[in-house]
Amino acid sequence: MRTTREYSRRDLLSWTPACIALAVAAASTIPRVAAAQPKVAKATVQYQDTPKAGHQCSGCSNFVAPGSCKVVAGTISPHGWCSIWTPK
Repeated sequence: MRTTREYSRRDLLSWTPACIALAVAAASTIPRVAAAQPKVAKATVQYQDTPKAGHQCSGCSNFVAPGSCKVVAGTISPHGWCSIWTPK
């Protein structure tokens, strides 16, 4: 008496879509770590060391005291301004 079953190529091919779907579903449950975005150059965002229209870096949500920014590279003045200024 034989206890193992031999599978045909047709059997294996018919299971392939289900196996792929299972693998994709399993992979989607793996938590991913967000990659850090590179900072942009000051010239790209028209950075200036003086405020503009009452807006200055110290009032921006991207400003990191005492002198940096989450988005713009380099040293940032709290009294500066750039085109991506966003209120806190």
